[in-house]
Amino acid sequence: MKTPIILTIAFLSLTTAFAQKSNIEKDLKMYEQVWDNIVNKRQIDLISDKNFDPNVVQINNTGNIVGIADFKAYYQNFLTGFSDVKFTVKDVFGQGNKIVKHWNFKGTHTGNFFGIPPTGKLVDIEGVTLVLMKNGRISQEQDFMDNTQFMQQLGLVSDPNNLTTIDELYKAFSKGDIPTVLTYMDTKIEWNEAEGNKLADGNSYIGPDAVVNGVFARLGAEHEYFKLTNIELHEMSNNQVLATLRYDAKNKESGNAYNAQAAHLWTLKDGKIVAFQQYVDTKKLADTEKK
Repeated sequence: MKTPIILTIAFLSLTTAFAQKSNIEKDLKMYEQVWDNIVNKRQIDLISDKNFDPNVVQINNTGNIVGIADFKAYYQNFLTGFSDVKFTVKDVFGQGNKIVKHWNFKGTHTGNFFGIPPTGKLVDIEGVTLVLMKNGRISQEQDFMDNTQFMQQLGLVSDPNNLTTIDELYKAFSKGDIPTVLTYMDTKIEWNEAEGNKLADGNSYIGPDAVVNGVFARLGAEHEYFKLTNIELHEMSNNQVLATLRYDAKNKESGNAYNAQAAHLWTLKDGKIVAFQQYVDTKKLADTEKK
């Protein structure tokens, strides 16, 4: 009498397992297709009670988004804010009513994004989303990604390594290690001397070779010594670093020494310097050349 009962229980367990597997496979297929259509095909109206639970929740650090209307408005920001969008689900798997999605988002920030005016910056960010399904519909989502990196790519938060890059450049310059100085420069760096400085006759110097020949070589030829002192670095937004400093130098031809206040504005991208702007007391520089 026990055998039929055991077989029945085993059969029911097996049937339940098959049903659960069938449901999760169906949920996975539906989930991938819905988000591909919403983002890549910009079909925002698919955020409806057909695909999402009426009380769908987007768990957010700044406050949960609850309900289809607010959920839809939240994701509309991504479609409004970015063009050339490519959303890729790199991997997705699930068990029971839970789904885990590993994704990549690429786009150009050309529109208003949660109140942030367009920056024209390219973003390429990866993240993971934890999902709960309910009766074949999306019930809850929670995204995990590097928000600091995202803001850096938008140019709203500077790369924390920028200060280190500029600090190392100044240290190399003080040692006369020009080859190392050049390694920090982008191949298309745009270098500008202060207006009124005679070295500004070549503005803008484009590329490291132009900087060496038009600025560094001339400084070396015209000075008995040329030192940078009292250097202080100030991190700024938009991947810029402001350096305040003084020039301690002596002109060869006139024999005059001088100590001039100066400022350097450096702009970086992906760890390389793409632009430089000098600010200095050009009158003092000119006066030191007089015999």
